[in-house]
Amino acid sequence: MKPHDMGTLFDECESARTWVYLDRPFDIAPERGTAYPVAGLAGLVRDAAGWLSESGVKPGDRVAIVKRGHWDYDLLACAAVRIGAVPAKLSGLLPDDTVHLLLRRLGPAVLVTDRPSLRADRILRVEDFAAAPPPAVHRRHPDDPLLICHTSGTTGTPKLVVHTTRTIIDRLARPEAIRWPVLGLRRDDVLANASAYAHGRTFCWTASALCLAPREIVILSDPTSAPSMFGRHRPTVIEALPSAYARWRPLANSPENPFLRVRRFVSTYDAVHPPVIRTMLHASGRKCPLWMQGWGQSETGPLSFRFFTRRTAHTTRDLGRPLPGLARLRAVDPETAEPVPRGTAGLLLARTRARCVAYVGEQDRWEAKVYGKWWNTGDLGVVDRGGAVTLLDREVDSVPGMSCLAVEDAIEDRLPSIAECVVLSAAGRAPIPVVVTDDGLDAAEWRKAVLDLPPLGEPVVLSWDEVPRTGTGKVRRLELLARLTGTAATHGSGRWT
Repeated sequence: MKPHDMGTLFDECESARTWVYLDRPFDIAPERGTAYPVAGLAGLVRDAAGWLSESGVKPGDRVAIVKRGHWDYDLLACAAVRIGAVPAKLSGLLPDDTVHLLLRRLGPAVLVTDRPSLRADRILRVEDFAAAPPPAVHRRHPDDPLLICHTSGTTGTPKLVVHTTRTIIDRLARPEAIRWPVLGLRRDDVLANASAYAHGRTFCWTASALCLAPREIVILSDPTSAPSMFGRHRPTVIEALPSAYARWRPLANSPENPFLRVRRFVSTYDAVHPPVIRTMLHASGRKCPLWMQGWGQSETGPLSFRFFTRRTAHTTRDLGRPLPGLARLRAVDPETAEPVPRGTAGLLLARTRARCVAYVGEQDRWEAKVYGKWWNTGDLGVVDRGGAVTLLDREVDSVPGMSCLAVEDAIEDRLPSIAECVVLSAAGRAPIPVVVTDDGLDAAEWRKAVLDLPPLGEPVVLSWDEVPRTGTGKVRRLELLARLTGTAATHGSGRWT
């Protein structure tokens, strides 16, 4: 089965034998437990569609959703789609002032939230969810707005990204819903997800996962529930945030290691440092487990893919190649936008039919990133003669003559005891290395690790919880820089953030 209408997706898949297991009940249905057949989820979506309709939501209205992270974000989004509305998923981890700004841009007919501090004209409290008979299914044109999600917000206020059925379902979810040989999902798989459910990726994942109908789907709203959930439901395929994998390293090395049956790990949103990938691949008891890394943006979906094995997980900045027919990439001069020779660093442009159609309230900003049929990613990188792309840095985070990301990889490889290293571009001074660890940093080991690397400032040691992060676990580099230095000024221009 291939995804068609997200409003009736769960109805169309309700005959599947898949069972879904949650680490905690849905916030909109705390009394319904943590185990569902697909038919039970379909009923919940219909109940939610009736609830939204009874509140006065009409076709074409926007419905903003701001709540604790859980997969019911996507069930609520499908319920809104079912009645012709346009769901806008906003992370519950965003601060109130940011949410209020985004709500002003959205102008939603209804705000669905569990946050007492938020105010809007019409609010539906998650805890007041009440099932109601849904109206008739509303069908929309494939080029009409379907979903609004937002970018991660690593460089400031997130942008509100508008996708249509054609861009996010036809171009992204349908190819993913094919049962590809070797890599595809099997009917006996136990598929686990520990993601950021407020973002667009899980909407697309929901479509493909249901259509491929694995034996079990395991949903983690909190990565720390992995020991108990994976202990009961041993996953064979996992998709998770890079930050989740990083925090699972001790679990992978423990006697309770729940990753023995995993044959494929999937990561999106951000590159994962090589030591994390190697740890997870070696935790698998499979003969040849694979790590699949996708690189892309909220605006474009995945642009390239790379597969790692135990023997090839040495660098994650080689992002592989675009899939034929999915996307094209090229590097250009940042000042002239003229293509640079293959193998030369430049600003990365992407061409894809999955490109979003607008930024809500900031269409001028969207247009500034459009170069005809090409999209300015805001990333610096190299496209080699074979078409493979190597990521250097976000342009705004760049340092002349070095790649902060490559230096981070090297430091994490040489200091496996640390959780993470973040190298910050700071205007007028040496790059600042931030070492994330709860165990302290040995000065002699640090000096040895950075001896042959480009000049760096003195390391700043922080615990995991002291580092500001987005809803997808990415480090808010500019916020962290401002916190440490009093200014967010970097060497990059930031013109394409």
